[in-house]
Amino acid sequence: MNLRTDIKSVAVIGAGTMGGGIAQVFAQSGRTVLLSDAAPGAVEKAIGRIGKFLDKSVAKGKLEAPDAEKAKTNLKPSTLADCAGVDLVIEAVIENPAVKRELFTELNKTVAPEVVFASNTSSISISELAAASGRPDRFVGMHFFNPVPLMKLVEVVVGLQTAEPVVALVSDLARELGKVPQRVKDHPGFVSNRVLMPLINEAIDCLSDGVADAETIDEVMKLGCNHPMGPLALADLIGLDVCLFIMEVLHRDLGTDRYRPSPLLRTMVRAGQLGRKSGKGFYDYENSGVDVPTDAGSEEVESRLLAVMANEVAKLIGNDVADASAIDEAVMLGAGFPDGPAKMADSAGLDSLHETLADLYEETGEARYEPAPYLEERADAGGFYDRDEDGAAGYDYETISVEIEDRVGRLAIDRPHRMNTITTDMIEEIDDALDKLAENDDVRALLLTGSGDRAFSAGFDASTAAAGSGIETAELSRRGQQVFGRLEEIPKPVLAAIDGYCLGGGMELAACADMRLATERSQFGQPEHNLGLIPGWGGTQRLPRIVGEGRAKEIIFTAKNDYEPETMADYGFVNELVENSEFEDRAWEFAGDLAAGPPIAQRFTKRAMLAGRDDIDAGLEFESASFGHLFTTDDLWEGLSAFQGDREPEFEGK
Repeated sequence: MNLRTDIKSVAVIGAGTMGGGIAQVFAQSGRTVLLSDAAPGAVEKAIGRIGKFLDKSVAKGKLEAPDAEKAKTNLKPSTLADCAGVDLVIEAVIENPAVKRELFTELNKTVAPEVVFASNTSSISISELAAASGRPDRFVGMHFFNPVPLMKLVEVVVGLQTAEPVVALVSDLARELGKVPQRVKDHPGFVSNRVLMPLINEAIDCLSDGVADAETIDEVMKLGCNHPMGPLALADLIGLDVCLFIMEVLHRDLGTDRYRPSPLLRTMVRAGQLGRKSGKGFYDYENSGVDVPTDAGSEEVESRLLAVMANEVAKLIGNDVADASAIDEAVMLGAGFPDGPAKMADSAGLDSLHETLADLYEETGEARYEPAPYLEERADAGGFYDRDEDGAAGYDYETISVEIEDRVGRLAIDRPHRMNTITTDMIEEIDDALDKLAENDDVRALLLTGSGDRAFSAGFDASTAAAGSGIETAELSRRGQQVFGRLEEIPKPVLAAIDGYCLGGGMELAACADMRLATERSQFGQPEHNLGLIPGWGGTQRLPRIVGEGRAKEIIFTAKNDYEPETMADYGFVNELVENSEFEDRAWEFAGDLAAGPPIAQRFTKRAMLAGRDDIDAGLEFESASFGHLFTTDDLWEGLSAFQGDREPEFEGK
């Protein structure tokens, strides 16, 4: 098909919060952005907001000054008439189908026919808008999430007639912007809002029913489930009018009272209490704002919210809109949830959540509590996820994954939506996994990685640590030191394979491995001094032993987070550099070579080095004793026989 694929200029129609954010990320990508809005002064205000955001990013060291200035010059105040020559059009106007249809009809008259039209709508049918555009095969949804510069998810919504090259084009474009595109069907609410909005609606009904006050409801999800904010505070951030509109779309398009908007939500919108943008919603932002206590809670609220959320997940999967992993990724990336709703439901116990819904449905007769057939099916099966499908049998974790292949045990930090940051729970899961991997005779070497291609680990996720005293924080430091240090002690070689960011606690974890392999796009650093802290999981001790005291002080004192892999290789921290495209294959190959080595000799070598770390005489004594013992092993004679026969040895650890 004839399609404009070289995207150098973009028209963003709508200069509100979303349109401004979309304009910013495209401007920062080096593209010319024509920003327009029907409201007088809206474009100028948006460009002013973007400029302040960029200036703050420069001040915080997150952006270079020349890059910020270039992004500013890429932003052009425009009118619809100026958009005739652009390479891509993205609409981000008010969520009103009639307004959007009229806009696309008008744009179709002036913009070249090979140009793709995209809509940032959060709920309106893409197929409906495409029909009005005059180019339904070149029409697609690009649903960004607020705040656009920070949130990684872009839902690529495929309409009934959207051509596959168009889907590929906008997906690649999203990746170039540093986003994660997720293909979704043109289904009411798409994926993220189909989970989020019923959750918010149920929270509002909990408030309306007098089950708990707003602070307690938000505490349940914010502190009890580690969410970045509670559902009522999230509704205030989104805008209660927007939430009501989306719920009305779900109610109308899905044709069931399961999605009836809460009467309290309607009342608040009619009263002009729209959340942050009006100064008042569930919280008063003109005074204290959100103040969620740390000692409140309600088991009833938690069970209701989780049960309703699980029911939506079941409907999406059961209707073949998306599978569990896609739903989890969408909500984690789009709403910043630390874990996906399917995994949260599995962790809470799907049978218990199904029972909660069934009881509520019997008690109230409310359609929203009727359990979906697929929910009952998966409750009987034990959860949305098959227990062994995410990793090796017996290694069932929430924040890490384990797989075993060809005598290599791969332990992956599995929080790609959070840059694989380390949580307090993850430390305990790593400890348990190391117990099992150390005892597993089928595992000869460990491969330590991060999931995805953006980070090995960007450090500690401080939001997962409960507020406490200095003594309690010191204990967290000691616990991390103890668990990470086990990699040095485990009687098997450990390779850390690093792709992307390796920062803070992530770099301390990598320092405990025996060897480190890294891609050319990796970045290293110990930025703790920027927070007034020091590396707390062994960085002040292990890093000097690897790179020398002078280099370690440089890395820690400068607190930079952009050390290049070539520099870290020169410093001796990285053993081998690989091209990005070769990372996966080389990591497994390297680990496989280690797994083929003599297990007893490898174990004694690690112990001798540890023994000699603080006392060389003790190390030498252990070395000589080990040398003598190895002469009594079958592995020694296998090695000698293989050498004489000019073949590869097959060590059995005997």
